[in-house]
Amino acid sequence: MNNKITGVYDEHQIQVLEGLEAVRKRPSMYIGSTGNRGLHHLVFEVVDNSIDEAMAGFCSLITVTINADKSVTVIDNGRGIPVKEHPQQKKSALEVVLTILHAGGKFGGEGYKVAGGLHGVGISVVNALSAWLEVEVKREGGRYEQRYERGIPVAPLQKKGKTDETGTKITFFPDEDIFEEISFDFQTLSQRLRELAFLNKGVEIVIEDNSQTETKKEVFKYEGGISSFISFLNKNKETYPNEPIDIEKEVENCWVEASLQYNTGYSETIYSYANNIRTTEGGTHESAFKSSLTRLVNDHARRLGILKENQENLSGEDVREGLTAIISVKILNPQFEGQTKTRLGNSEVRGIVDSILSDLLGAYFEQNPSITKKLCDKALQASRARDAARKARELTRRKNALEVSSLPGKLADCASKDPAESELFIVEGDSAGGSAKQGRDRHFQAILPLRGKIINVEKARLDKILANEEIRALITALGAGIGEDFNIQKLRYHRIIIMTDADVDGSHIRTLLLTFFFRYMEQLISLGNIYIAQPPLFKVTKSKKIHYLYREAELETLMSKIGRQGTSVQRYKGLGEMNPEQLWETTLNPESRTILRVDMQDPIVANDIFTLLMGEKVEPRRNFIEDNARKVRNLDI
Repeated sequence: MNNKITGVYDEHQIQVLEGLEAVRKRPSMYIGSTGNRGLHHLVFEVVDNSIDEAMAGFCSLITVTINADKSVTVIDNGRGIPVKEHPQQKKSALEVVLTILHAGGKFGGEGYKVAGGLHGVGISVVNALSAWLEVEVKREGGRYEQRYERGIPVAPLQKKGKTDETGTKITFFPDEDIFEEISFDFQTLSQRLRELAFLNKGVEIVIEDNSQTETKKEVFKYEGGISSFISFLNKNKETYPNEPIDIEKEVENCWVEASLQYNTGYSETIYSYANNIRTTEGGTHESAFKSSLTRLVNDHARRLGILKENQENLSGEDVREGLTAIISVKILNPQFEGQTKTRLGNSEVRGIVDSILSDLLGAYFEQNPSITKKLCDKALQASRARDAARKARELTRRKNALEVSSLPGKLADCASKDPAESELFIVEGDSAGGSAKQGRDRHFQAILPLRGKIINVEKARLDKILANEEIRALITALGAGIGEDFNIQKLRYHRIIIMTDADVDGSHIRTLLLTFFFRYMEQLISLGNIYIAQPPLFKVTKSKKIHYLYREAELETLMSKIGRQGTSVQRYKGLGEMNPEQLWETTLNPESRTILRVDMQDPIVANDIFTLLMGEKVEPRRNFIEDNARKVRNLDI
């Protein structure tokens, strides 16, 4: 078989993309995607420049505005981008920054000591991917303006007057030829801006949305910095000590901030940052924080007599039970590693963080023995529970995809052993499970029925969770372990589809399952392995023609078209009402079904929601229900 491409391949086919042309040709290389995430990334690139000014000590106010025409304006009161002629490029430094990749003041000059944007591509990429961009700079007594269209200056930089103020104002409208849709989400932007305000103590960040009928505005300013961040994360939890433990110190041009607080829950929440960039894969700063904390707690547990001579040390997992912590470092030359460049690799940071924690957190433990004893006692209880959990874990181990003897009895496995094509349906109830088993494609679809509601993992330790038969069956079926033992490489099915009834109980079961996945198998959510099935609400029959409908609005629209006379409408109260053929046609068949992928844009917001909905405190949940009750459109009662 001849697969050769006919045509000429010589020196004339070698292209050199000039200036910002490369960005416009391959935008996803620079901003990740041309969808919703990439669109919002443009705003963050501009804001990061303003944050760098704040870290340098020259900016105290940043304003982000979504304008009525859906353009975005970012204003800061920093020094302003330099405007004088660049010595090599023979045009204004502003134009160099906006039109040349890898041009900026963060490559070892005196402009910035620490910066988040290190590659000099941020603002030039925004310019390249915008239909138009307007910049105004206030600097050295003058006010300067320039406009660009698709990365090209319309006219040279012009001086428009005098001013005593300093700062930069950038307004841009993303190019509709590049982005799928131009629609900025206030919530998405405000979540990141709040995070930046926490990480940069005392900097005021304002966001305003003028693109909707009703103007929205938020102001973020936290004098407590990451300590305020901890209080925000724990606002719906019972905590100790009453105020977070704060660590701050600079050593060898490395500024280290850490804040931690315990709560009465059982899951750990640790977020680490390097130069304001969230290091989702951790790194030397996070591993040093964890190991130092574990060592200090063990040392004090022995001094206080909580751990006897013959007892083994508490593990890191024991020590971090119920912990909420932030570790943030700001360094001159961060080295990011990992597939997504979100793991800090600087080896020198490990020793610095360890030294600072040993001194400052060690001193806190010495000075507050009652608090130290309380957290040591909790860690010891966690250790005892871990022993029970270890035995329960053994019962959930599925050695490989071919092993049958260890599989839960309720699981109807698929024939395929290729995880990439296999999918697992977690089905509410034995009745629906029976229909699903009969209606599925046995080659690649596995069915796991659940009897009743699983345990609420937000209110239980791992040993209690693993004592739950339904949870054990689920862990065994997936084959990837749980918690610290979780290994995504061993996952048996790459699509895990939650299929519950379209009623209140079904929603509750779905929330319980999502809480379990978020707390103990978070990668399944972050990597997009979890889906929600969408079974129909109605079956409408007229003249032997069947319509399956998924929303009340669809029913109204259809009835207005076909009329009510001679029309039969069946509202499905549960999945069990559908026979195997109907279930296949509406919910199982990849050719005709609708399934929703569970996405997590921000784990901080997700953590807050799960704590609110499933945590110990009743009052915040009651307030949430009262505040949102009027927004409910469909409620099965």
